[in-house]
Amino acid sequence: MQTPIPVTVLTGFLGAGKTTLLKYMLKAEHGLKIAVIENEFSEAGIDSQLLGDEPVQVMTLANGCVCCSIHGDLTRALYLLLERLDAGEIVFDRLVIECTGLADPAPVAQTFFIDEELRERYILDGIITLVDAVHADLHLTQAIAQAQVGFADRLLLSKTDLAEPDAIDALRERLARINGRAAIRVVEHGCIDLAELLDVRGFNLNPDLGLSVKPTLRPVLKSTTADRIRTLVLRTEMPLDIDRLSDFMNELLETHGKQLLRYKGVLNIAGEDRRLVFQGVLKLYGFDWDSEWLESEERESVMVFIADELPEEKIRAGFEALTQS
Repeated sequence: MQTPIPVTVLTGFLGAGKTTLLKYMLKAEHGLKIAVIENEFSEAGIDSQLLGDEPVQVMTLANGCVCCSIHGDLTRALYLLLERLDAGEIVFDRLVIECTGLADPAPVAQTFFIDEELRERYILDGIITLVDAVHADLHLTQAIAQAQVGFADRLLLSKTDLAEPDAIDALRERLARINGRAAIRVVEHGCIDLAELLDVRGFNLNPDLGLSVKPTLRPVLKSTTADRIRTLVLRTEMPLDIDRLSDFMNELLETHGKQLLRYKGVLNIAGEDRRLVFQGVLKLYGFDWDSEWLESEERESVMVFIADELPEEKIRAGFEALTQS
């Protein structure tokens, strides 16, 4: 059986620096065989001669990376790369997909859940979102820019050398309120250790919730910005009934599935020694049993929701009902 090719989705608002980062990834002597799918709506093409009348153009670069430029359907480009890979025409073992600055990353992510054959050949590793530290306040007035942050497994701050330190600190706090799962890193003129971008395992079913915001004892300052997208973290030490949990999630996804950008949980199920882990994107989710709880550790259920216009009261009420005996 072939090992699935890990896929990184790169997103971010117009001018955030995606193309600069992609140029670095494609030209650096890192020894990796990376294929990059870029579409023609990006703010500046990686290699303008790739753009022609054909809906898909593929070129192998000097360092062994593969650049694929598309004018149309992403699924078609994914299959074309596989065909050329299987035929020995190109070689790559990782894939990066650049979304346009105004694109919602949700349909890209869903592609790797819905299409069965693509699901066998590719595995979604993570969504990386670039944030322009200078223009973030303006960009984040747009719902799509907030959604790009909400979907992210990792956030990269660009242009920090042009922003005031206090503004950067405030931006970090705001991003953490929108998406508490995503670690925040700095990218300097497109350069960053690729280990920060690859093997993120943001879509693996594992007990790592990736919470970048840890509970602290200091008071939390009230935000003056009413962002549409926010993170909600729920915890309980009460063992959960799996049937009631299933009913809770099914009802929540039925009524608010389109609002739930990302969600994940590590759960203590009554009568079960193993952790139950689950995660999802919009209405698509998966779950599995993980390792057993250690005798020395506290069994605690934690659920994280990142949602557009978060239905917080309904989620809290449903979660509270789960903990009632």
